[in-house]
Amino acid sequence: MNKIITKRETESINSEFDEFLPGSITPGMNVWQRFRRYSGIGFLVAVGYMDPGNWATDIEAGSRYGYNLLCVILLASMVAMLLQTLCVRMGIASGRDLAQLCRERFHPKINFMLWLFAEVAIIACDFAEVLGTALALKLLFGLQMEIGIILTAFDTLLVLFLQGRGFLKVESFIIALVVIIAAAFAIEIYIVSPDWDAVAGGFIPDLGIFNEIEAWMLAVGIFGATVMPHNLYLHSAAVNSRNIHPGKKAEKDAIRLLTYDILITLGIAFFINAAILILAAAAFHYSGYPDVKEIDQAYYLLAPLLGTGAASILFGIALFASGQSSTITGTIAGQVIFQGFLNIKLPRWKQRLITRLLAIIPALIGIMILGEGGVGKLLVISQIVLSMQLPFAIIPLIMFNNDKEIMGRWKISRKLYYICWLICGAIISANILLLWHIIT
Repeated sequence: MNKIITKRETESINSEFDEFLPGSITPGMNVWQRFRRYSGIGFLVAVGYMDPGNWATDIEAGSRYGYNLLCVILLASMVAMLLQTLCVRMGIASGRDLAQLCRERFHPKINFMLWLFAEVAIIACDFAEVLGTALALKLLFGLQMEIGIILTAFDTLLVLFLQGRGFLKVESFIIALVVIIAAAFAIEIYIVSPDWDAVAGGFIPDLGIFNEIEAWMLAVGIFGATVMPHNLYLHSAAVNSRNIHPGKKAEKDAIRLLTYDILITLGIAFFINAAILILAAAAFHYSGYPDVKEIDQAYYLLAPLLGTGAASILFGIALFASGQSSTITGTIAGQVIFQGFLNIKLPRWKQRLITRLLAIIPALIGIMILGEGGVGKLLVISQIVLSMQLPFAIIPLIMFNNDKEIMGRWKISRKLYYICWLICGAIISANILLLWHIIT
């Protein structure tokens, strides 16, 4: 077993985030100044929780089951918040990210297997981004899906350009896209005027619904789209982009403020995801259209059902912003995973191009086989794949957070340790049950 490398020894290793560094945290700063230096990481992670894959699962869930699956979005968001706070603790305590610790602590064969699963998650995420962006280009500009998918290869140039401009440029770009998405859905919700009493009832679980395999598949898809495995790797690496003074007091302050940052930003992501489902439920399910499964179906139906063409335009713009924002998350997460597991440094453009091609090729094949009407089905499948990969990221995360050698004074409590294993067991059981239903 390799030794745990200290934070001082990791300064050269964590160069992946050097360009994001907004400055050091000094003892004389007040709480707001310190929080401002720590913030930004949350938005980098949270954009992955509102990608086009979420749209596909939320739209189908809302149109088919009304508000009943809002409870799944709430539960998935709470689980995501808990797991991301574990990433904060582990990153600050060890000075290492999840992928690096896997390489140091596990046998090379196990490490290689975990890397493969992590790459599958990255490809599934990128697959959803490719399809979502291409669909937005089709809806807004009339481009064929095949052309839109090919054009998404140029997203690589945008990401590399932003990464070269520094942290504040990346943060500002991401926040701008999140504001666009949030504003678009705020207007949509205002137009559709849902029954808020019924919306509140949707957060109370109705277990009878899950007797249907379709509801179970959507629930697992929502979990995969919300609790994304690659975000665990990304977040555990991103927290080490800040210059934190050694010592208990400084580390405690960093953990506290970075936890606030991720809770706030994931709270925003939760409201956007809930808004997508609420819009689909109010506009389609309760208007006699319970079979809306495709994003383009939703786009074309919104204008006549809500009585304004602006509803569809806002929907398309938000979809495009969603695809672009989550592209940044997927890109940086892919770099963290590749470098952390394999300790191989490739130029960013090569890493990004390889990952994007691995998503573009299956996306083109899927469209050729299922046609443009199969985008929603492909997106839901990609989110189920993400859910299947979750345990392979969650299990090491729990193990490392409970390791005294890694965590030191920040080792999690026994109670939290058991809660985490209970959540992990529930996710594994849900995935196994889903696979059994699909096979039989």
